[in-house]
Amino acid sequence: MAVRSVARPSRRDSSGSPAHGTPRRRRDWTGLLFVLPFLAFFVAFLVWPLLAGLGTATTSAGLSNPGEFVGLDNFVDALRDPDVWTSLGNTLWFTLLSTPLLVLVGLVLALLVHQLTPGRWFWRLSFFAPFLLPSSVVALIFVWIFQPDFGMADGMLAAIGLNPNIGWLSDPSMAMFSIVLTTTWWTVGFNFLLYLAALQSIPQEFYEAAAIDGADGWRRLWSITLPLLGRTTGLVVVLQLLASLKVFDQIYLMTSGGPGDATIPVIQYVYEIGFTNFRIGYASAISYLFFALVLVIALVQLRLFGNRKESGR
Repeated sequence: MAVRSVARPSRRDSSGSPAHGTPRRRRDWTGLLFVLPFLAFFVAFLVWPLLAGLGTATTSAGLSNPGEFVGLDNFVDALRDPDVWTSLGNTLWFTLLSTPLLVLVGLVLALLVHQLTPGRWFWRLSFFAPFLLPSSVVALIFVWIFQPDFGMADGMLAAIGLNPNIGWLSDPSMAMFSIVLTTTWWTVGFNFLLYLAALQSIPQEFYEAAAIDGADGWRRLWSITLPLLGRTTGLVVVLQLLASLKVFDQIYLMTSGGPGDATIPVIQYVYEIGFTNFRIGYASAISYLFFALVLVIALVQLRLFGNRKESGR
């Protein structure tokens, strides 16, 4: 009589996993080894400077001396400093003037170039080329354009019969507008390129279907193009706001914050406090307060655009 062997079920614990004695899967650290070089640079050049700068902000450090620990005194002094509020107001004013203009002009240029079939490459190059210029070159060009005696701006106004005696960079009420115009000419090409790429990704079937339904060009623009550019507009607004809040180069090179303190931004004030007055600890405190403000603005923007996307689903 043959004996039938019955396989015993394996012993498992209450969770259903094999009992003790079975081999366990070993961790694979190969991926971590590939990430380690990036982590090393990330910690060395981002995390550590952030922590070290925060520590410096709590001291009375100068350019060559470590100073003494003063706690939050630098932050309190910064909040009470009227020059900090003046420079912050100039920065926010520049951001308020430049951001809508750069977004709108970039969109309009992209819409125009997208409709042009012949010579499209020429207009792409023409609108984007100024963005590749260094800030020093742009500043020199527009300082010459805004010269009160022989500048191109006054010459063009005189040619059409308008008053050319405008202090483009010497009048406190005009200096910021002149810098905004300079910044628009210089950096609008980046926004233009983002919008143009987004326009080229819109399927043509949408426009063909709308044309069959009798929609004219303006109707297609408002009902198809602009809604489908919503995410790109959100990206452009976020990037432009952050870039405008960090303005420094063109203002420092064109007006040095003048006339008076009419155009001095926060970053230039931090530079002067740290490297002219040699108050590194106080300059660090102002920097971290400004960093906190920029972070709050960025988070609010992301929250607003995130809610808009969810409501549009």
